[in-house]
Amino acid sequence: MEACLAAIESLTKQVIKYGGFDLLVSIRRQQSTGSVEPASESPEFVVEFSGQDSDLLLERNAELLNAIEHLVLKAVRLDEGLFGKITFDCEDWRRLRIEELKLMARVAAERVLDTGDAFPLGPMNARERRIIHLSLRDQPRVRTASEGTGADRKVVIMPASPPPSG
Repeated sequence: MEACLAAIESLTKQVIKYGGFDLLVSIRRQQSTGSVEPASESPEFVVEFSGQDSDLLLERNAELLNAIEHLVLKAVRLDEGLFGKITFDCEDWRRLRIEELKLMARVAAERVLDTGDAFPLGPMNARERRIIHLSLRDQPRVRTASEGTGADRKVVIMPASPPPSG
């Protein structure tokens, strides 16, 4: 893992330098949080960005942050089993996004329970869909399913059992 972290740090710094970004990069061991994910499934290391261009990384739901993460992890040929052990973050965006997703899931589940109708959320990446699924897994009255393909894949929250007909 140490060799992977060194390669990740080196390549990330090159991307930042040659991209002309005013950012600093550091890698830290993740502290345990009260996250939805069990400790065994939460990221072990965080590649942290800070600096004047932080806002650029976070625009459009952190699209650039996600792109750099994807590019770097693929380029260093990180074993896919280790992808979940490392995450890229900036200004605590990931933690805040997790809290937002958990709240969104609770509100949508309440709406499903009130109306009895399925509620599709907007398209999300796999990590965000997983957070929705995990945050509602202990809710016996609703269930979740992922639908769609590619960038249009989303979570649908629905009643756990269909309403009685008639």
